[in-house]
Amino acid sequence: MRITIFGSGYVGLVTGACLADVGHDVLCVDVDADKIARLNDGEVPIYEPGLEGLIRQNRATGRLRFTTDAAEGVAFGLLQFIAVGTPADEDGSADLRHVLEVAETIGRHMTQYRIIVDKSTVPVGTASKVARVISAELGRRRLQLPFDVCSNPEFLKEGAAIEDFSRGSRIVVGTDSERVRSAMRECYGPYNRNRDKLMFMGVRSAELTKYAANAMLATKISFINEIANLAERLGADVEEVRHGIGSDPRIGYHFIYPGCGYGGSCFPKDVKALAHTAEQVGHPAEMIAAVEAHQRASEEPPVRDAVPGLQRPAGRQDHRAVGPGLQAQHR
Repeated sequence: MRITIFGSGYVGLVTGACLADVGHDVLCVDVDADKIARLNDGEVPIYEPGLEGLIRQNRATGRLRFTTDAAEGVAFGLLQFIAVGTPADEDGSADLRHVLEVAETIGRHMTQYRIIVDKSTVPVGTASKVARVISAELGRRRLQLPFDVCSNPEFLKEGAAIEDFSRGSRIVVGTDSERVRSAMRECYGPYNRNRDKLMFMGVRSAELTKYAANAMLATKISFINEIANLAERLGADVEEVRHGIGSDPRIGYHFIYPGCGYGGSCFPKDVKALAHTAEQVGHPAEMIAAVEAHQRASEEPPVRDAVPGLQRPAGRQDHRAVGPGLQAQHR
């Protein structure tokens, strides 16, 4: 299958390398000429365990190529993945400038049916915006060409991205098109053999799933930090409490390590973007706002011995100082 990926950053490179590794022909497009030159020289601009070898191996077979030629990219693949950055804007919303620029580029150059796949983390309603931009660009060219836009959010952890892509727990695809379902089944077929991990749902549901997942994990981190603060004032050991609640399979041990809060390139911006989306539709998302407020408070130095006479049990360390909450964050 021929696949084009716009964006050669973290998500784009991992996606391109993994799809090429299972036999697809992948062309990665980026506007950064220096980055593309480095990739074509065998230099990978980011570090992710196993990624450099995967890229080198698939470049050698010819299944993975890099270019700055957008027209070539649009002409190449049936699937047009958008995997560009969506940084936080000043008001906390996701900046869709790069996503919509790619949509405009696709509309400017497409000459036949294409499936546009939103891989970037984008707010609910972005697929509709992408479709409008492409339609407008086709209109300027006085063309009526069929296309579909679907959502296929990534669920990668930094440091384990290749494992997450190839052996992840689910592959979420938002679409109402049978043609898209068929193409995405072919795309992910090699990663879907042991059991059916493909989850087809509405486009808006898929877009919200990504934000909901990251917000849920951020909530768990904020919650255990709140318990750690309370444990310190009550003379309890939060590590013992963590084991006590984590043994409940309904809760589990993941993301309940007290630390200095959540971080990384995605949790902070995604929580803010979800809160902004809720505000836009007039819903007071109080829990999301509380998570963000707790994160801001966690950046302040902790108050020691707030209750006179209460001290940390002998031999216990302050686990909040370690900061494992910042390890291996989901994107």
